[in-house]
Amino acid sequence: MELCKHIASRNYKATFIIFSHLSSSIHSSFHENPLIEVVEVPCASPRPGLPVHKQAETYNELAQVLEAFLSSPHLQMPTCAVVNVFMLLGWTKKIFQRYGIPTVALFTSGACSPSMEYASWNAHPEDLGPGDVRLLRGLPHEMGLTQLNIKRRPFGPMLAKGTTTAPKPSENSGPFPRKMGPPGPGEKPDWVEDVEGAIGLVFNTFDDLEHPFLDYLANQFKKPAWGVGPLLPETYWKSDDGFLVTDGEVRGNGQSDITEDNVARWLDSKPRGSVLYISFGSTLSLTPEETSGLADALAESPWPFIWVVQPNSGGPTPGHFPNGMDDRVGDRGLIIAGWAPQLLILSHPSTGGFLSHCGWNSIIESILKGVPFLACPIRGDQYDNARWVAEHLKVGYKVCEDPSQFVKKSDFVKGIERLMADKDVKNRAMELQSRFGHSFPASSSAALDALLKGG
Repeated sequence: MELCKHIASRNYKATFIIFSHLSSSIHSSFHENPLIEVVEVPCASPRPGLPVHKQAETYNELAQVLEAFLSSPHLQMPTCAVVNVFMLLGWTKKIFQRYGIPTVALFTSGACSPSMEYASWNAHPEDLGPGDVRLLRGLPHEMGLTQLNIKRRPFGPMLAKGTTTAPKPSENSGPFPRKMGPPGPGEKPDWVEDVEGAIGLVFNTFDDLEHPFLDYLANQFKKPAWGVGPLLPETYWKSDDGFLVTDGEVRGNGQSDITEDNVARWLDSKPRGSVLYISFGSTLSLTPEETSGLADALAESPWPFIWVVQPNSGGPTPGHFPNGMDDRVGDRGLIIAGWAPQLLILSHPSTGGFLSHCGWNSIIESILKGVPFLACPIRGDQYDNARWVAEHLKVGYKVCEDPSQFVKKSDFVKGIERLMADKDVKNRAMELQSRFGHSFPASSSAALDALLKGG
């Protein structure tokens, strides 16, 4: 949606195609832009455990909508199609090719993780021995590969401790089936074939932050790699320590048990830089054992905290902390069930650390507010993002060094205290924020202009 706004601001018409079960995410102001058209693809909510892009019936609905849209006699043929590479490009590129419409591969992530996946595939990490470090030509030295940092926990956030078998992909996985999860050591990333034929790659990042990775991908694929982000609401760039970002004004709110005003008042009552914000995104969660360990760690910790939990995730619920921690925590802890005003929380001066799964949106929003991380990756690009934050940018720590292990209470206890008590890591996070100012990056504006002018 934010990319559509940038395109429309340059006097181009943008057609935003979205599955109907996601349409509640669209803020009313988005519909009011005369240069933006919204086309919904009828789709029921995805079946539990099966992503929307793995459902054959969903692809059929999408194909019908695209065919009807592109074959309309009144349509001014699009200049290009910007398509999510991880979910839809493999599905749709043949349709766009049939109508002579070039495609641009959109990575909603940054450039670090795709770079690491591609470089690791070519570096044959499965051959690494104990103590070996394999540097990746064209990428920062601290992102070199070792046996430890190519490990992953068993796929799926809710696998019980000790489980090592990942769920199998569905038999009914659509016309472009993919295996579940990220590529394993030495495996070719699925998206490599999808971007073949695309005229360029677009990333939700900016050159000053990820220049080595954008440059690496451009050189490897012999096509432009544009950093056009961060794709954040305009109000984000206007905020400073005296101005909070109000999510409800710019984003379609999900269901929540608390208002933004109440969250802001709770934060106002806490000392500056003292609050640990805990969120694992909108779809992921820890195992029940990890959740219990985190609850115990928070009960023993002196730091105030906000803990966001998703419905049916096995986490705590408002007014009912797990392990009998209610009396020990009291007003020091705030549980938010469902949707949380993350932009507001990260922009509040009381927030001093972020225990995060290291999804890209969370990372970029936190970096630009100078909030350091305690990285707890669960799957996918989050492992590379965690290394990038902790080892390359040095604005956080990993909750444990072996990413294949489930996190213990002691890991949370040590990690929380290390992060929240470390003034140096907070200073580095603030310094990183100060380098990028409070305005949309000039390099991203230039990249958007280049994209719309065909490179």
